[in-house]
Amino acid sequence: MTLDYIYHSGFAIEAEGMTVIIDYYKDSSESEHNRGIVHDYLLQRPGKLYVLATHFHPDHFNREILAWKEQRPDIQYIFSKDILKSHRAKTEDAFYIKKGETYEDDTIRIDAFGSTDVGSSFLIHLQGWSIFHAGDLNNWHWSEESTETEIRKANGDFLAEVKYLKEKAPNIDLALFPVDRRMGKDYMKGAKQFIEQIKTTIFVPMHFSEDYEGGNALQSFAENAGCRFISITHRGESFEITK
Repeated sequence: MTLDYIYHSGFAIEAEGMTVIIDYYKDSSESEHNRGIVHDYLLQRPGKLYVLATHFHPDHFNREILAWKEQRPDIQYIFSKDILKSHRAKTEDAFYIKKGETYEDDTIRIDAFGSTDVGSSFLIHLQGWSIFHAGDLNNWHWSEESTETEIRKANGDFLAEVKYLKEKAPNIDLALFPVDRRMGKDYMKGAKQFIEQIKTTIFVPMHFSEDYEGGNALQSFAENAGCRFISITHRGESFEITK
Protein backbone atom coordinates (compact mmCIF):
# COMPACT_ATOMS: atom_id res chain seq x y z
CA MET A 1 0.00 0.00 0.00
CA THR A 2 1.19 3.54 -0.70
CA LEU A 3 0.54 6.63 1.42
CA ASP A 4 0.83 9.95 -0.42
CA TYR A 5 1.25 13.23 1.43
CA ILE A 6 -0.56 15.92 -0.54
CA TYR A 7 -0.41 18.99 1.73
CA HIS A 8 -1.30 20.02 5.31
CA SER A 9 -3.87 17.36 6.35
CA GLY A 10 -4.41 16.03 2.85
CA PHE A 11 -3.38 12.45 2.12
CA ALA A 12 -4.12 9.73 -0.38
CA ILE A 13 -4.04 5.97 0.07
CA GLU A 14 -3.22 3.87 -2.96
CA ALA A 15 -4.32 0.27 -2.49
CA GLU A 16 -5.01 -2.53 -4.92
CA GLY A 17 -7.89 -1.47 -7.19
CA MET A 18 -8.71 1.67 -5.23
CA THR A 19 -7.61 5.17 -4.21
CA VAL A 20 -8.76 7.18 -1.17
CA ILE A 21 -8.17 10.94 -0.99
CA ILE A 22 -8.70 12.56 2.42
CA ASP A 23 -9.11 16.24 3.39
CA TYR A 24 -7.89 17.79 0.15
CA TYR A 25 -6.95 21.46 0.57
CA LYS A 26 -4.36 22.16 -2.12
CA ASP A 27 -2.51 19.92 -4.54
CA SER A 28 1.16 19.13 -4.02
CA SER A 29 2.62 21.60 -6.53
CA GLU A 30 3.92 24.70 -4.77
CA SER A 31 3.98 26.83 -7.92
CA GLU A 32 1.11 25.76 -10.20
CA HIS A 33 -2.58 25.73 -9.30
CA ASN A 34 -4.27 22.36 -9.83
CA ARG A 35 -1.00 20.59 -10.53
CA GLY A 36 0.54 17.90 -8.42
CA ILE A 37 0.07 14.31 -7.38
CA VAL A 38 -3.74 14.52 -7.37
CA HIS A 39 -4.40 16.17 -10.72
CA ASP A 40 -1.42 14.68 -12.55
CA TYR A 41 -1.73 11.12 -11.29
CA LEU A 42 -4.34 10.09 -8.73
CA LEU A 43 -7.43 11.25 -10.62
CA GLN A 44 -6.31 9.09 -13.55
CA ARG A 45 -5.37 6.06 -11.46
CA PRO A 46 -7.49 2.99 -12.38
CA GLY A 47 -9.87 1.50 -9.85
CA LYS A 48 -12.42 2.88 -7.41
CA LEU A 49 -11.97 6.43 -6.18
CA TYR A 50 -13.17 7.64 -2.78
CA VAL A 51 -12.89 11.27 -1.64
CA LEU A 52 -13.36 11.98 2.07
CA ALA A 53 -13.69 15.22 4.03
CA THR A 54 -13.74 15.28 7.84
CA HIS A 55 -15.23 18.79 8.20
CA PHE A 56 -15.96 22.07 6.44
CA HIS A 57 -12.90 24.13 7.44
CA PRO A 58 -11.26 25.36 4.21
CA ASP A 59 -7.91 23.77 5.07
CA HIS A 60 -9.68 20.37 5.09
CA PHE A 61 -12.44 20.85 2.51
CA ASN A 62 -12.03 22.51 -0.87
CA ARG A 63 -15.22 22.66 -2.94
CA GLU A 64 -13.09 22.10 -6.02
CA ILE A 65 -13.21 18.37 -5.27
CA LEU A 66 -16.87 18.29 -6.37
CA ALA A 67 -15.77 19.24 -9.90
CA TRP A 68 -13.63 16.11 -10.09
CA LYS A 69 -16.84 14.20 -10.82
CA GLU A 70 -16.76 15.60 -14.35
CA GLN A 71 -13.50 13.73 -14.91
CA ARG A 72 -14.39 10.75 -12.71
CA PRO A 73 -18.17 10.16 -12.75
CA ASP A 74 -17.60 6.98 -10.71
CA ILE A 75 -16.21 8.93 -7.74
CA GLN A 76 -17.72 8.26 -4.29
CA TYR A 77 -17.72 11.19 -1.87
CA ILE A 78 -18.03 10.57 1.88
CA PHE A 79 -18.30 13.78 3.92
CA SER A 80 -18.89 14.67 7.54
CA LYS A 81 -22.45 15.95 8.06
CA ASP A 82 -21.29 19.41 9.16
CA ILE A 83 -20.35 20.06 5.51
CA LEU A 84 -24.00 19.64 4.56
CA LYS A 85 -25.27 21.65 7.54
CA SER A 86 -22.94 24.53 6.72
CA HIS A 87 -24.20 24.52 3.12
CA ARG A 88 -20.76 23.79 1.66
CA ALA A 89 -22.27 20.91 -0.35
CA LYS A 90 -25.72 19.60 -1.30
CA THR A 91 -27.54 16.48 -0.20
CA GLU A 92 -26.99 14.78 -3.54
CA ASP A 93 -23.26 15.55 -3.62
CA ALA A 94 -22.09 12.96 -1.11
CA PHE A 95 -22.84 10.29 1.45
CA TYR A 96 -22.82 12.06 4.83
CA ILE A 97 -21.87 10.59 8.20
CA LYS A 98 -21.42 11.90 11.74
CA LYS A 99 -20.01 10.41 14.95
CA GLY A 100 -21.37 6.90 15.46
CA GLU A 101 -22.34 6.42 11.79
CA THR A 102 -20.73 4.34 9.05
CA TYR A 103 -20.34 4.22 5.30
CA GLU A 104 -19.76 0.71 3.97
CA ASP A 105 -19.64 -1.02 0.60
CA ASP A 106 -17.91 -4.15 -0.64
CA THR A 107 -14.52 -2.39 -0.76
CA ILE A 108 -14.28 -0.04 2.22
CA ARG A 109 -15.80 0.80 5.61
CA ILE A 110 -15.54 4.25 7.14
CA ASP A 111 -16.58 4.80 10.77
CA ALA A 112 -17.06 8.38 11.95
CA PHE A 113 -15.71 9.31 15.36
CA GLY A 114 -15.74 12.59 17.25
CA SER A 115 -13.73 15.80 17.09
CA THR A 116 -12.75 18.49 19.55
CA ASP A 117 -13.43 21.07 16.85
CA VAL A 118 -16.10 20.74 14.15
CA GLY A 119 -16.99 17.67 12.16
CA SER A 120 -15.61 14.19 12.58
CA SER A 121 -12.57 11.98 12.57
CA PHE A 122 -12.61 8.89 10.34
CA LEU A 123 -11.51 5.31 10.94
CA ILE A 124 -11.08 3.66 7.54
CA HIS A 125 -11.02 -0.11 7.10
CA LEU A 126 -9.69 -1.43 3.80
CA GLN A 127 -7.83 -4.56 2.70
CA GLY A 128 -7.02 -5.58 6.26
CA TRP A 129 -5.81 -2.13 7.34
CA SER A 130 -7.24 0.24 9.94
CA ILE A 131 -6.38 3.84 9.10
CA PHE A 132 -7.33 6.76 11.36
CA HIS A 133 -7.50 10.33 10.05
CA ALA A 134 -8.03 12.66 13.00
CA GLY A 135 -9.45 15.62 11.08
CA ASP A 136 -9.33 18.37 13.72
CA LEU A 137 -9.42 16.01 16.70
CA ASN A 138 -6.66 17.23 18.99
CA ASN A 139 -5.97 18.62 22.44
CA TRP A 140 -6.38 22.17 21.15
CA HIS A 141 -5.00 24.62 23.69
CA TRP A 142 -2.44 27.40 23.63
CA SER A 143 -0.45 27.19 26.87
CA GLU A 144 0.84 30.73 26.64
CA GLU A 145 -2.65 32.18 26.02
CA SER A 146 -5.31 29.79 27.35
CA THR A 147 -6.55 30.00 30.93
CA GLU A 148 -6.18 27.05 33.30
CA THR A 149 -9.91 26.41 32.96
CA GLU A 150 -9.67 26.39 29.15
CA ILE A 151 -6.69 24.03 29.26
CA ARG A 152 -8.51 21.62 31.61
CA LYS A 153 -11.60 21.65 29.40
CA ALA A 154 -9.59 21.06 26.23
CA ASN A 155 -7.78 18.18 27.90
CA GLY A 156 -10.95 16.59 29.23
CA ASP A 157 -12.82 16.92 25.94
CA PHE A 158 -9.94 15.40 24.00
CA LEU A 159 -9.40 12.47 26.36
CA ALA A 160 -13.14 11.71 26.28
CA GLU A 161 -13.04 11.41 22.47
CA VAL A 162 -9.90 9.25 22.59
CA LYS A 163 -11.54 7.00 25.19
CA TYR A 164 -14.56 6.53 22.91
CA LEU A 165 -12.25 5.65 20.02
CA LYS A 166 -10.22 3.26 22.18
CA GLU A 167 -13.36 1.35 23.17
CA LYS A 168 -14.05 0.66 19.49
CA ALA A 169 -10.50 0.48 18.14
CA PRO A 170 -7.76 -0.09 20.76
CA ASN A 171 -5.26 -0.90 17.97
CA ILE A 172 -4.77 1.18 14.81
CA ASP A 173 -2.40 0.31 11.98
CA LEU A 174 -1.89 3.84 10.64
CA ALA A 175 -2.73 7.14 12.36
CA LEU A 176 -2.68 10.56 10.69
CA PHE A 177 -2.78 13.12 13.49
CA PRO A 178 -2.22 16.90 13.98
CA VAL A 179 1.22 18.03 15.17
CA ASP A 180 0.97 21.80 14.77
CA ARG A 181 3.66 24.01 16.31
CA ARG A 182 1.50 27.13 15.98
CA MET A 183 -0.17 26.04 19.25
CA GLY A 184 2.91 26.90 21.29
CA LYS A 185 5.15 24.98 23.65
CA ASP A 186 2.78 22.06 24.41
CA TYR A 187 1.75 21.55 20.78
CA MET A 188 2.63 17.83 20.80
CA LYS A 189 0.57 17.04 23.89
CA GLY A 190 -2.49 15.67 22.04
CA ALA A 191 -0.37 13.47 19.77
CA LYS A 192 1.54 12.09 22.75
CA GLN A 193 -1.71 11.34 24.63
CA PHE A 194 -3.10 9.63 21.53
CA ILE A 195 -0.05 7.37 21.22
CA GLU A 196 -0.19 6.57 24.95
CA GLN A 197 -3.86 5.56 24.74
CA ILE A 198 -4.16 3.91 21.30
CA LYS A 199 -1.72 1.18 20.23
CA THR A 200 -0.54 2.68 16.94
CA THR A 201 1.68 0.79 14.52
CA ILE A 202 2.56 3.70 12.19
CA PHE A 203 2.19 7.37 13.15
CA VAL A 204 2.15 10.21 10.59
CA PRO A 205 2.09 13.91 11.58
CA MET A 206 -0.15 16.37 9.76
CA HIS A 207 -1.75 19.85 9.97
CA PHE A 208 1.64 21.59 9.95
CA SER A 209 1.52 23.36 6.55
CA GLU A 210 5.20 23.86 5.61
CA ASP A 211 6.62 23.36 9.13
CA TYR A 212 8.15 19.93 8.55
CA GLU A 213 10.59 20.36 11.44
CA GLY A 214 7.71 20.99 13.85
CA GLY A 215 5.70 18.03 12.59
CA ASN A 216 8.66 15.65 12.67
CA ALA A 217 9.71 16.70 16.18
CA LEU A 218 7.42 13.99 17.58
CA GLN A 219 9.54 11.23 16.02
CA SER A 220 11.65 10.27 19.04
CA PHE A 221 8.62 10.15 21.36
CA ALA A 222 6.64 8.02 18.91
CA GLU A 223 9.49 5.61 18.29
CA ASN A 224 10.19 5.25 22.02
CA ALA A 225 6.51 4.33 22.43
CA GLY A 226 6.89 1.56 19.85
CA CYS A 227 5.46 3.33 16.78
CA ARG A 228 6.99 3.51 13.35
CA PHE A 229 7.13 7.21 12.52
CA ILE A 230 6.86 8.57 9.00
CA SER A 231 8.88 11.74 8.64
CA ILE A 232 7.50 14.02 5.91
CA THR A 233 9.89 16.33 4.08
CA HIS A 234 7.94 17.77 1.13
CA ARG A 235 4.58 17.96 -0.63
CA GLY A 236 3.75 15.04 -2.88
CA GLU A 237 5.99 12.64 -0.98
CA SER A 238 4.99 8.96 -1.22
CA PHE A 239 5.67 6.15 1.23
CA GLU A 240 5.39 2.40 0.68
CA ILE A 241 3.93 1.06 3.91
CA THR A 242 3.65 -2.43 5.30
CA LYS A 243 2.44 -3.67 8.65
